[in-house]
Amino acid sequence: MSFFQNIFLKTGLPYELFVGFRYTRAKRKNHFISFISLTSMVGIALGVAALIIVLSVMNGFQAELRSRILGVASHIEITENGNQLSQWQVLASQVGAQPNVQASAPYVMAQGMLSNGQAVQGALIRGVLPSEEDKVADLGKNMKTGQLSDLRAGEFNIILGADLAYALGVTVGEKVVLMAPQGQFTPTGVVPRIKQFKVAGLFQIGMYEYDAGLALIHIKDAAKLYRMGDKVSGLRLKIDNLFDAPTMTAELGRQLAPQGAYYITDWTQQHANFFKAIQLEKKVMFIILTLIVAVAAFNIVSTLVMAVTDKRADIAIMRTLGASPRSIMKIFIIQGALIGIVGTFFGAMLGTVIALNIDVIVPFIENLFHVQFLAKDVYYISDLPSKLEWGDAMTIIITSLVLSLVATLYPSYKASKINPAEALRYE
Repeated sequence: MSFFQNIFLKTGLPYELFVGFRYTRAKRKNHFISFISLTSMVGIALGVAALIIVLSVMNGFQAELRSRILGVASHIEITENGNQLSQWQVLASQVGAQPNVQASAPYVMAQGMLSNGQAVQGALIRGVLPSEEDKVADLGKNMKTGQLSDLRAGEFNIILGADLAYALGVTVGEKVVLMAPQGQFTPTGVVPRIKQFKVAGLFQIGMYEYDAGLALIHIKDAAKLYRMGDKVSGLRLKIDNLFDAPTMTAELGRQLAPQGAYYITDWTQQHANFFKAIQLEKKVMFIILTLIVAVAAFNIVSTLVMAVTDKRADIAIMRTLGASPRSIMKIFIIQGALIGIVGTFFGAMLGTVIALNIDVIVPFIENLFHVQFLAKDVYYISDLPSKLEWGDAMTIIITSLVLSLVATLYPSYKASKINPAEALRYE
């Protein structure tokens, strides 16, 4: 029975674990190796923390932008060819019976030209039914002035995006002229339909696309102006879980196919390029920051190479006492893995704490140094949002541990190939 087998029997632990842990914490001969080990741990910790924080902030921005987009857009839209939907009440009753559908609302969507004096702006004109619109979108929560209920049929009131109102130079109570591009034929030629509207309110979503290019009027006023009669442009749906929208869209398509040529889209299709760009940016950022972790992890290579050189005599003695090459390899794998585990653990803790409390940490830093990272007059999102996804955190932790383990293989293999006679020749 070898010396190391006796150690195993007395402690109940593999001696490789005992020796590897001892090598990690005992650096009496060479303090430089200890410094490199500490540098590797700190580098891994900072890399893991940076990855968790950055991906959490990107998740936060994505969630914030998604909520703002869906404050105006709908989860699902149903229309027919030519953007006209007849008998929408029957369709609303039918889709409203689906278990996942919370609410539905009709809409009229068309383009128009708004003018006030010399100021002229093109805009999307959305005719809405105020009592139903609040059930499918969050426009009511984003009103700066006025309410959706101020849109009443026959009064020709209009609610403008804040930036659109600023470009036109109008405020609540003033009037704008809306010109519909669909003209009417007269003896003198085609004359565009023009109607004066009173500004009844302003909204601000925080997305320039909507704040500068969207105007709301009552659905009956829109139908009259654009000569749609009893038809609407389509039906907007809100479902229980917005991430189920693609599945729900496919299901509705199968159910409604026998009744007519309905065109059904969801928010993931309408804003596909935008969210794909965010996902691509997130993946690229993950790869870039993973390289930081990889550099720190492969510092373990230099640490172990120097440790192997420093411990050549110890390795030779262990071999003569009965340790196998595989056991020697395990010792240095354990030593390097401990560096990676400790660095990953503290990095994960640091990154998680900062990601979960970034709404407190960032304002504290801004007040301390009298700076503002996201100025309100430049960015719509002035607070740094954060959303920690535990799946992302686990991916980062596993990646860091794998890189740390891979970095130990070459030095450990070289240690296992040391010839005891050669190592002890000059001792």
